Amino acid sequence: MSRAIIIYRTAYRGCLKRYGKLWERQSKGMPMPARPRYPSDLSDAEWAILAPLLPPARRDVRPRQYELREVVNAVRYLQRTGCSWRMLPHDLPPYRTVFYYFRLWRRTGVWEQIHAALHRLVRQQEGRRVEPSGGIADSQSVKTTEKGG
Repeated sequence: MSRAIIIYRTAYRGCLKRYGKLWERQSKGMPMPARPRYPSDLSDAEWAILAPLLPPARRDVRPRQYELREVVNAVRYLQRTGCSWRMLPHDLPPYRTVFYYFRLWRRTGVWEQIHAALHRLVRQQEGRRVEPSGGIADSQSVKTTEKGG
């Protein structure tokens, strides 16, 4: 056996020892080791506000493999960095999972519901009415017909 094959096998066994344990933990539903925080990650206070606004897990399908907080963190990472879906870091959920939830929530209107709820919360915290009482239309920004009438 050549020296390169022996070195490769030794390195491969070392990887199995290190990463095989992580795979065992993940497949048994045990908590994974903490990953480094990104600047775009939700804080605990932000997650406490956002978590009730997300749809609950369906009972007629298999259980979720990834926490929704990590999915939202991945969406925020994409928005903050502007990277493509396939360039998500490996310590976040897979890009296909993140894109699935993003598209599902876009189609079902979850993002709009979250925006509306957060908008109401901000207005309430500022001491204003929850719903706006008036609107302004600027004549420069309103489109008219070419004939003007």
